[in-house]
Amino acid sequence: MSELRRTGLYDLHIELGAKMVPFAGYEMPVQYKPGVMKEHLHCRAAAGLFDVSHMGQVILRPKSGDLAAAAAALETLVPVDIQALKEGRQRYALFTNDAGGILDDLMVAGRGDHLFLVVNAACKAEDVAHLRAHLADTCEVQEITDRALLALQGPLAEAALSALVPGVAGMRFMDVASHASAFGELWISRSGYTGEDGFEISVPGDQADALARALLANPDVQPIGLGARDSLRLEAGLCLYGHDIDTGSSPVEAALTWAIQKSRRTGGARAGGFPGAARILTELDTGSARLRVGLRPEGRAPMREGTALFADAEGGDSIGSVTSGGFGPSVEAPISMGYVGAAHAAPGTVIFGEVRGKRLPAIVTALPFRPATYKR
Repeated sequence: MSELRRTGLYDLHIELGAKMVPFAGYEMPVQYKPGVMKEHLHCRAAAGLFDVSHMGQVILRPKSGDLAAAAAALETLVPVDIQALKEGRQRYALFTNDAGGILDDLMVAGRGDHLFLVVNAACKAEDVAHLRAHLADTCEVQEITDRALLALQGPLAEAALSALVPGVAGMRFMDVASHASAFGELWISRSGYTGEDGFEISVPGDQADALARALLANPDVQPIGLGARDSLRLEAGLCLYGHDIDTGSSPVEAALTWAIQKSRRTGGARAGGFPGAARILTELDTGSARLRVGLRPEGRAPMREGTALFADAEGGDSIGSVTSGGFGPSVEAPISMGYVGAAHAAPGTVIFGEVRGKRLPAIVTALPFRPATYKR
């Protein structure tokens, strides 16, 4: 097994009493002294600081100097309208494979003369290789390795960050901008993966510790580990790659059709032209055999990843399985996401999860479990 890597904030995590665990090839903090429950609730009430430096940062630069060429090139790998992405804005995208499955989900930002991508840590080497294999003729693919990435999330995130970087207060959800600061040039997006208002901040690697400490000097800001990051994104109904989405799940099955703009759909100006288009466009038009849904188990027992799902309390074959599940601290109840056959996917449908040999009822529920609080 290869040696685990460390982010530039490793020493700070240890100083703060973090419990470190292996994650995507890195030693990462799963929780700090307060624990997952308190960290989760603090992020919902105030502001939480996350080290997400393990994620991949990539610049896609057109060799011709024409950004439209880079946008058109990237559209050959994603079912997303990149050409309509304006400078200073970002959108969610998906790398698809020839079978219509998902290779990774990512963020794409328009930054004038280039596109800036943020990809998942576990997939970043494959994603960079994928980009280079397919776009090398038209684009320079530059993996950024000298910057860290922090996420500041929660209702007091704007106040905490604007005390250090005043210009961020005017940003709205999915805006991106570069800001000069005492910590060097910061590449900031107003986004995150908790369902809360907040920011993701790319900072020069040698300034990451100083920026993190400056933010944590604000009593409203506390460090948050991967445990609470997972419960926060689950309450927000957001997918975790490798669990809720993977190479076997299509964007339609995963209920991510909102990410596929009209221009890339049947009848659109640039319909298809991405890997797996035949399957994905057909499913968009006629539906898929299974769907990702939210589940509210009755009682207090959580239905965790791998729990088999059934239509009835006894007998019959499995109709799907749970892909993420646990306790939702803000909704004060167990919550899960999973895939079920389309006939069982309507909100309000009662199905059953097999927990420790017993089938327990769960209600199919619309996502998210808790409304998002983004600044539109």
